[in-house]
Amino acid sequence: MQSGSLYLTLSSLCVVVNLVLGTIVSSMKIPLLFLDTIGTIFGAALMGPLYGVMIGASTNIIQGALTNPRTIPFALVNMAIGLVVGLVARKKGFSLPVALVTGLVLAVLAPLIGTPIAIWLYGGLTGGGMDLVFVWLRTTGQSIFTAAFLPRIAGNLLDKVVSCLLVSVLFLKLPPRILALNPRLKARE
Repeated sequence: MQSGSLYLTLSSLCVVVNLVLGTIVSSMKIPLLFLDTIGTIFGAALMGPLYGVMIGASTNIIQGALTNPRTIPFALVNMAIGLVVGLVARKKGFSLPVALVTGLVLAVLAPLIGTPIAIWLYGGLTGGGMDLVFVWLRTTGQSIFTAAFLPRIAGNLLDKVVSCLLVSVLFLKLPPRILALNPRLKARE
């Protein structure tokens, strides 16, 4: 398989992984876990930031077209995840320690981008499980940003760290031919 078609195939699979895992976890109503960016993280770490950005954008656009148009503006969050992970992995690889730190960074970055989107477009209510916490925080006198941000950072803290660590562990199991797409990953053999 030529490298162009390999990249396209892997990118498509990453989008599918995002959609399928995100849907499964959402339907199971697992608190503080989404797993809807594992494909973005995997693709970005393996193929670079440009692919990570494209996988993230494609995921939210397709999800929005298929099930919930409210997810489309949050493509900016998924794109930022792809950019950050891709840049980190190109420079540092994606070992468990790097994945842990990257997950912690994403746990703050994602809600910093997503909270203003949720507030500006939807008044802070996005139709998810975090809405109850948002409403409760608002009734306690918290600002709209604080009420929208705190539940998001709590959910992202677990989700982004787990997602990054899962991807890092997966890289330990991949064949060298695939890992060769990112020389920093190949060096971990």
